[in-house]
Amino acid sequence: MPTLKELQEKRDKLVADARAALEEINKNTDESRAAELEQRHDTIMKDYDKADADARRAQRVEDAEKALEERQRRNRPNGNDNEVSGQEGDEQLTPEQRSAQRSAEYRDAFYAYIRAEGQQGLLTTEQRQTLQRGYQSIEQTPEQRALTTATNAAGGFTVPTELQAILIRTMKAFGPMYDPAVTEEISTTHGHSFPFPTIDDTANTGAATTQGTALTDDGSGDPVFGQKSIGAFSFGTPWVRVSKELADDSVLAMEALLGSLLGERLGRLANSQLTVGVGTTAPMGIVTATAAGKTTAGAAAVTFDEVMDFEHSIDPAYRQSPKFAFMFNDTTLLALRKLKDGQGNYLWQAGNVQAGIPNTINSRRYHINQAMASMATGNKFMIAGDLSKYFVRKVGAPLIGAIQDKDFWPGFGVAGWIRFDGNLLDAAAVKHMKNA
Repeated sequence: MPTLKELQEKRDKLVADARAALEEINKNTDESRAAELEQRHDTIMKDYDKADADARRAQRVEDAEKALEERQRRNRPNGNDNEVSGQEGDEQLTPEQRSAQRSAEYRDAFYAYIRAEGQQGLLTTEQRQTLQRGYQSIEQTPEQRALTTATNAAGGFTVPTELQAILIRTMKAFGPMYDPAVTEEISTTHGHSFPFPTIDDTANTGAATTQGTALTDDGSGDPVFGQKSIGAFSFGTPWVRVSKELADDSVLAMEALLGSLLGERLGRLANSQLTVGVGTTAPMGIVTATAAGKTTAGAAAVTFDEVMDFEHSIDPAYRQSPKFAFMFNDTTLLALRKLKDGQGNYLWQAGNVQAGIPNTINSRRYHINQAMASMATGNKFMIAGDLSKYFVRKVGAPLIGAIQDKDFWPGFGVAGWIRFDGNLLDAAAVKHMKNA
């Protein structure tokens, strides 16, 4: 298994190889040879993408191992008291420790429920009681309590918080729009509409005055306010049927399997709605909300000059934001990787996984969003701007639940539900580029 350093070195070598291939393409006048070199370049970049993904996974594993080591350190015996951390009597626990202990008990009972293919008769009395009690008797925040309203005594149970965390991480990885590191996040426990006042005073300035002349008082300098609102829309997944055979054969990986399945479904849904949602019966997607910044001359292509024109169509005040970035799909990224500036420098520059430096386009960070359109006539294929001006409102956290009844027996079913909204509150902050 390659180390993180070896993966990083492999990644850097592939970047150098890709650049060398592009240099040969630019120098070669033979069309058949150029086509061969282009294919080689694309193959190298696919290998780069895999190496980059492997390096990121290795980094996550390394981080997880450090976190596990820290947890194990905390759970070692405390000094000379010969008691293991977390094993004290219930009367000695703080409310936070008691909540964590009961949450662990629920988690263990839930996974016993999965191993029993949803047949409660195979569980112990304590496990059944723990599932019936659910999280509602555990000291938690109102938001966490809201997530357990589907818990019932008829075979349906809320998934433990550990699986909830896996689901949310998967959603963030699947699409950038649900990631609070990309956009601006508002989390609430209710779904009431949020009104936001807006104002664009950038066109107003002042004028020179002369001594003894009164200042203008005709209302022309009054600011004009507007209002946008963010509500909450509900979405759900179809039931995922987990067969008895799958439960038997994959029990050790069931937590990751369920988190991945539901996380991808909800992540794909949320990212798509927050990207191209219509804004009436769904969120106002960021692409839908943006104004035009640049239209290309080609119907399915883009040039370096057009990228520069597009970037500078956005006011410098927004370009200075730490959340300023480009956004496009992977097909568009492939085209951008082949572009050079007037000095022969590539727009695309490799980052450094170990140092936490992202890949860039024209020294600007970018996000891959597969919900965005590819380059074609009339398509809005790229956006750029201060993405912190796009607000994503999340009501609670995604709810996932499992149920076993006659329709699912001898297996069980799992489904997901989510409630959110989004809107671009400053229309000047983000713009789109489209093809002619």
